[in-house]
Amino acid sequence: MSTPRFLTLPPGVTTEQIETPAGTFTVLSAEPVSGVPERWPALLVPGFTGSKEDFISVLQTLAQAGRRVVAVDVRGQYETPGPEDPAAYTCAALGADIDLVAHAVGQGEPVHLLGHSFGGLITRETTLDGTAKLASYTLMSSGPAGIIGPRERVGRIMLAELPEYGVEYLWTNRMEPDAIKAGVPDEIVAFLRKRLLAHSPAGLMAMAREVLNAPDRVEELAQSGLAILVLYGEHDDGWPPSLQAEMADRLDAECVVVPGAAHSPAVEAPETTAAALTRFWNAAESQILHHS
Repeated sequence: MSTPRFLTLPPGVTTEQIETPAGTFTVLSAEPVSGVPERWPALLVPGFTGSKEDFISVLQTLAQAGRRVVAVDVRGQYETPGPEDPAAYTCAALGADIDLVAHAVGQGEPVHLLGHSFGGLITRETTLDGTAKLASYTLMSSGPAGIIGPRERVGRIMLAELPEYGVEYLWTNRMEPDAIKAGVPDEIVAFLRKRLLAHSPAGLMAMAREVLNAPDRVEELAQSGLAILVLYGEHDDGWPPSLQAEMADRLDAECVVVPGAAHSPAVEAPETTAAALTRFWNAAESQILHHS
């Protein structure tokens, strides 16, 4: 799971609610500390068992480039409530939610969309659906199909243990020991526990299935005509870096490898990640405005 390094909201960042026809979504919204947003906004979507806080380290820097930047809890995740209906948590259903959130964030303007890890599989559906007005699309530490490697094993353990033992058991026996072993500070461990227990159990089960079994839709995505960026850490332990590089090739996308980072570049290398995103977003914007 993605582990924020700190939880205090930086200047210009606030917790807000976004109302959509599909319900209310809780977000972190960042605005430039000085001046007004002059560029198109960005919407950041977290991964499985994650939350909007996974982007807390980059929000202020991204907003300072002159745009509103919004990180969202998807349905059933942390502070956005969700039903106990598994059908609400398919990639397609969650992607349709993000459509509506993007519409609310953009207010008629195109939006730069980013999906981290499982969030990449969700936002891919948003992008392929074609109803959201997008300025660009970024896959961060995400892959062409279901996850493989060490994180695949974690997902399969969760699918086996969650129905039998519940979320609290998973936290106490799997996630908390890992966090403590990694030297995560007490207040962050307390946040991770609170966050996991706030997730919808039905949502966790359904999302685990989706992240393990997602089909390869890269060929369809390559036809979207959008400016696409594939960004990942050089030590990613989710989808292998070589697989993400190959996906970037198939998409004819720009590819950025973040030195020193693993599966959560926004946490592990925030300045490098924010700089790469701002440069990509500004270039995508210039290109669209130049052609219009």
